[in-house]
This record gives sequence, structure tokens and C-alpha cells, in this order.
Amino acid sequence: MKLLAKGFSVAALTILTGGMSVWAQQPGMGTPAPKAPSTTPAPPAPPTAPTAPTTAPAAPETATPAATKVNINTADEAALTSVKGIGKSRAKAILAYREKNGAFKSVDDLTKVKGIKEKSLAKFKDHITVE
Repeated sequence: MKLLAKGFSVAALTILTGGMSVWAQQPGMGTPAPKAPSTTPAPPAPPTAPTAPTTAPAAPETATPAATKVNINTADEAALTSVKGIGKSRAKAILAYREKNGAFKSVDDLTKVKGIKEKSLAKFKDHITVE
């Protein structure tokens, strides 16, 4: 980096060189100034804000406690639709089947409801119960 000091103050040179002090002589006066290093130092990193503490990972969905499971024999449409995988049409089908055939004896009896197959039951089976 070659800089001429003519007309520049030390402060201006310091700013221009990114915080590095560069001394240069006036032209025609004595020996030339030593060359500055060819690489410029990296600017200081800005201060960082403290990071938020990490939280423990959530429990897997398959480990739902029994207290939060929905009882398909007593649940209304709103309670049934709160289960992920049961929408309004499935909830209505469950209620209609329950009115016509009585209480479910097991969770697997939901496969008797029109529109609920084994594969879809497996998705929400851990979130429902029969009591």
C-alpha cells in the first residue's frame, strides 16, 4: 500500500489505512518510509448480543400422556378435531358411527368408520383412547 503523506494529517492517514498508523516523509526529504504490510488487518468484529439459552427438545408426539388423549366414546366434534389427523368430516363420521352402533370397544374399531383406514389410524392412534 503506497500512500503519500502530503496534505494528510496523521489522523486522516490512520482512518484511510483502516486503523493502521502509516508514516511517510515529504517528497524529497531523506530516506523513503518503510513499506506498509501488503495485507490489511481484518476490522474488529462488532459486539454480539448474548444468545438466548437453548431449551430442551420437545418430547416425541408418540409419547402422549394418557391425560391428554381424547376419548372417542365421549368426545364431541370439537374435541375430535383437536386431534391432529382428524378433520371435520372424520369427526362427523365418528360421531355418526357412534350414534348408530354404540360405543367403540377399542381404538382399532375406528377402522369400521367410513374413510378411516389402518394407515390413517396409525397417525393419530397414540392421541386417542377408549374408556
